[in-house]
Amino acid sequence: MEGWRVSDTFGDLRLFVRIAAAGSLSEAARRLQSSLPVVSRRLAAMEGRLGVRLIERGPRRFTLTEEGSFLLERAESILLELDTTEAELSARARRPRGHMRICAPLEIGRNRIAPLVAEFTARHPEISIELFLDDAKLDIVEKEIDIGLVLDLPSDGNLVTRTLIRSQRVTVASPAYLESHAPIRKPADLLEHDCARLVRGRRIFDRWLYNEDGQPRELRVSGTLLSNSAEVVHEWAVAGRAVAYKALWDVEDGIRSGRLVRPLEAFECDRINLYAVYASRAHLPQRMRLFLDFIAEKLQPGA
Repeated sequence: MEGWRVSDTFGDLRLFVRIAAAGSLSEAARRLQSSLPVVSRRLAAMEGRLGVRLIERGPRRFTLTEEGSFLLERAESILLELDTTEAELSARARRPRGHMRICAPLEIGRNRIAPLVAEFTARHPEISIELFLDDAKLDIVEKEIDIGLVLDLPSDGNLVTRTLIRSQRVTVASPAYLESHAPIRKPADLLEHDCARLVRGRRIFDRWLYNEDGQPRELRVSGTLLSNSAEVVHEWAVAGRAVAYKALWDVEDGIRSGRLVRPLEAFECDRINLYAVYASRAHLPQRMRLFLDFIAEKLQPGA
């Protein structure tokens, strides 16, 4: 079968069906806008490959052999199935459908991504989305996640990355907390304050980064409140229990409303981005392309 190709086989099947419908090779050549020698050669090549005669040639018309009749019946069935499949694929391309598994960090996932997922499926009711919210680092491939919304760039070179939000970590406290505690005018002042810290496994995120005298410097903070939930840390800050170090996108509503204040805005320099990552593939399903474009647009500032 050297040199065999699926496209050649389908082409030969279509040719044979057209020849059978025409009733003669000359009429088939006319309908195909080809020449009689070309049609004859292609038919002979098909018979040679199959090892059977498909037609009995007569002076004006031909008749199908038993093998030719068998092939015609099967060819018509195969081509009908192929045409139906192509039509269905084209319809799917015009009207996206299917299922996606998406993961996101807990706080931004609950507050911003979940509403957008609901809006997206309302626009595309034939697409279903399974949304996982977890602050733990997930293996996108192992967990069969279609799109992961993550804070850290993946080390796996087989993953494609798209930046959704460019932002920074900020220091926040409630007006009530700041009124009842010593002023926070520079990063070192935090050493005298109760700083709520995030915990991941055995790691405590107690080193906060600030720009002082043109250089980024880490400050090791302490406090009485620790949690593995970024949302709990946020709530402690709003409630006036502690100072917190948060992604701006998690606290910007509280800052706009006046429930939170940024006492060290002039010193903040810790960049944080939200990325969309997904397994590299030659043909990205339309539902994934649509969601990536939708979420990127909706997460832009002012959207």
